[in-house]
Amino acid sequence: MLDSTAAGMLTGLSLIVAIGAQNAYVLRQGLAREHVGIVVAICALSDLALITAGVAGIGRIVEHAPWVLDVVRWLGVAFLTWYGVSSLLRARRPEALRASGRATVSRRGVAARAFALTWLNPHVYLDTVLLLGTIANHEGTTGRWWFATGAGVASILWFCGLGFGARYASPLLARARAWQVLDVLIGVVMLLIALQLALG
Repeated sequence: MLDSTAAGMLTGLSLIVAIGAQNAYVLRQGLAREHVGIVVAICALSDLALITAGVAGIGRIVEHAPWVLDVVRWLGVAFLTWYGVSSLLRARRPEALRASGRATVSRRGVAARAFALTWLNPHVYLDTVLLLGTIANHEGTTGRWWFATGAGVASILWFCGLGFGARYASPLLARARAWQVLDVLIGVVMLLIALQLALG
């Protein structure tokens, strides 16, 4: 039980702790302190749903229907390109960038972006559904659900730490220039991921 849970936590962290579109967005919202709870909840609950689906065997369906991943891939390319360009354009307006204060994006807009960055990323299906699901099934009938529990806990801890912990770095980003640099980096990351998806 403990071995399976620990294995799930380590595997989950190894897959989720990476510079990607979703993590970059959670970090930015955490630094800006804009609707952080909503973003963290959407990302964590989505991960739990995908982990559960993978362990339950949904991954086999995705594996046998590659066209589904193709559709998600091109939707992801379009969204990431739009978001990347938006970040670069936002970096041109330093007065709109702040580490605290009144939210500049509506709750609905933030939620929509968090959903899109999670569910329009084909890698999330490959990593969370197929890979985690496959590894979990090697833990046995009971062990796989403890493995899923460990992966789920890792996901919750990561997103909470990234989103709510980012505020402690906000003094470093109190100047508009720092936010410009951050938005440029996020924009470049989004565009590179979009290019990788388009070529992959």
